[in-house]
Amino acid sequence: MSELQLQSVTKRFGGVTAVDGVDLTVPQGRFVCLLGPSGCGKTTLLRMIAGLEAPSAGKLVLDGEDITEQPAHMRGFGMVFQSLALFPHLTVAENVAYALAIRGTDKARQRRRVEELLELIQLPDIADRQISQLSGGQRQRVAIARALAVDPRLFLLDEPLSALDAKLREALQVELRLLQRRLGVTTILVTHDQREAMTMADTIVVMDQGRVQQAGSPLEIYCRPANAFVADFIGTSNLLKGTARGGGRVELPGGTLAVPTAPDSGPVTLSIRPENLHLAAAGAGGENRLTGEVVFVRDIGQTVETHVACAGQRLVAVAIVEGEPPFAPGDAVSLELPAAQIAVFPG
Repeated sequence: MSELQLQSVTKRFGGVTAVDGVDLTVPQGRFVCLLGPSGCGKTTLLRMIAGLEAPSAGKLVLDGEDITEQPAHMRGFGMVFQSLALFPHLTVAENVAYALAIRGTDKARQRRRVEELLELIQLPDIADRQISQLSGGQRQRVAIARALAVDPRLFLLDEPLSALDAKLREALQVELRLLQRRLGVTTILVTHDQREAMTMADTIVVMDQGRVQQAGSPLEIYCRPANAFVADFIGTSNLLKGTARGGGRVELPGGTLAVPTAPDSGPVTLSIRPENLHLAAAGAGGENRLTGEVVFVRDIGQTVETHVACAGQRLVAVAIVEGEPPFAPGDAVSLELPAAQIAVFPG
């Protein structure tokens, strides 16, 4: 197990800054997800960690050793990329043992290690198969086994599950997370899939425009987003533009809300998750209520998603409902926004 520190790591391609002054510590044995939209710099950052790109500025330190200029093949990392890059002319066993073979490991040790890893990925009987004979999920597991063959100091994955169908992808997310816990290997995964990051990570690092917007546990990222970008990107959030009027009050186009954490003045953005937005029939009493009209209802089995037009904005409420949804398009409703569930961001 190894601890990695990134110190003001920057990468420029001509006049474009792809990664901008990233400071990050990846503790030993932790599973860290780099999460963000396409073009945010997450893959470039992973490639610098792997040694496939040289930083324009900053340092990478592994267990106290500066590895910034160390070649990729000297870092001892295991890597799985989206393309997998399995060798089609080799058997499964030969693919898994490849890194050991080029290091001159004796045949008996290679066989033992291949057996261990195929047991670990729960595919003990495929050693002699060709890669073309495997399903997508099996190829994914073989690529993971190959990356783990040399007991890597860091395990790096760049969107390795993105090509799989949704059900298989979710199953492998859980399996990969359990495998990482069992081995205790320090792991960094790049993904744009929020659900994947929330399922697998000890720490999520949300990136945008080459910068870290927030780093924290999945629960912290979801419940206490650092800014409007994180609130909007992670899960679903209702964002409302308003103006702080002092005394913990925020004026919106549809009314005024009590928000104790609001600043004394200036434009603000309020964020509230759909599950924290409570609907009632029009005319319901209580504080922190807005009125609106239901424009769309989606019953998705366990929950009902209700879209409400409110003073020129569309809000979404999600609730567990038994039986028929309580509201239909065209209904006038009252929306309660509990103050404790509202996050406030400047601007």
